[in-house]
Amino acid sequence: MNPSSIPLDLLLKRLHLANAPRIYRELCDRAEREHWSYHDFLATLVAEEVSHRQQTRLQRLARKARFPFLKTIEDFNFTFQSTVRLSLIGSYLSPDFVTDGRCLVLSGKPGRGKTHLAIAIAYRAIQNGFDALFCTAAALIDDLSAAGIHGRLREALHAYTSPAVLVIDEVGYLSYGPDAANVLFHVVNERHQKKKPMVFTTNKSLDAWGGVLHDQDLADAIVDRILERGRNLKLDGPSIRTQHLGLDAQPPAEVSTKPARISGTAPAEFPEPTTVKFDEQKKVVEHYNLSKLKVVYRDPFGDWMMDFGDRLFRAPATLLSQQAGAIENIFNSRFRSFIGTGPDAAAVFKLGSGFWI
Repeated sequence: MNPSSIPLDLLLKRLHLANAPRIYRELCDRAEREHWSYHDFLATLVAEEVSHRQQTRLQRLARKARFPFLKTIEDFNFTFQSTVRLSLIGSYLSPDFVTDGRCLVLSGKPGRGKTHLAIAIAYRAIQNGFDALFCTAAALIDDLSAAGIHGRLREALHAYTSPAVLVIDEVGYLSYGPDAANVLFHVVNERHQKKKPMVFTTNKSLDAWGGVLHDQDLADAIVDRILERGRNLKLDGPSIRTQHLGLDAQPPAEVSTKPARISGTAPAEFPEPTTVKFDEQKKVVEHYNLSKLKVVYRDPFGDWMMDFGDRLFRAPATLLSQQAGAIENIFNSRFRSFIGTGPDAAAVFKLGSGFWI
């Protein structure tokens, strides 16, 4: 048989190689120019076919999942979140999320990225070889409620229980019919029994689902099944949608131009370090473990300002006859340095990243 007479295009199509007929001629020309071996040419042709099939599969399953938009975990900006980090949801991006049948509830105010994260987790499951379905809670409840009226509930349930990953978006955003808890329980319970993962987004706390679904007992049963192999993550931070408007920014604190009162006949705006009597101070200091002393400062009047970490107070040096020597040694060896010379020298004590003078 003459190899040049073999209908290669027909044979490739018969093998259901969709991409190879389109690229093999270009690869042949490149292989001749670059002097590829037969192995290199065949490996490149097969790798291109596999890559094309993988991309086609992702596109097909993404369309089948009915995502309202496609977002990946790489697109999510975690810098606006104080409670959610990539490391915290890393386990939901692995194949174990699906095989272990885990669940996740993403809660928080609107615009925090709950739907983005839910879609990203479901799309990662598709990349890991599974299928997924996205729907809103209102659409699911309306669909199953209508199917129940016409006696097709079992048939309609299959659409929500067969996908490997189910994303139910916007629980609590809209009002539902009286049988909302009943139809949602059917979905959650069946998927729970089959260990199939679910991802929920909600702007309501889990305790409020009873009021949303019109049945507290069924709502508790739903949440119980979700959290048996799942967790609730609350997203905070500013709204991503209105971030440019600064609506979530905290108002700046008002700064008073009046001098602060720290003593006098009126109540102090910033109280003195202690209000206990001198004899009580003496009793505390004499029985306190001096090894816990963090900072000590002797003011121009000779009084001691002492910080033990969990309390701060002032005591006259004359009342510390038994401890004066020990405190003086700690003061000189651990805390004291000088700025200037002579009687006007100021004692400086380092505390954290600042100084006391």
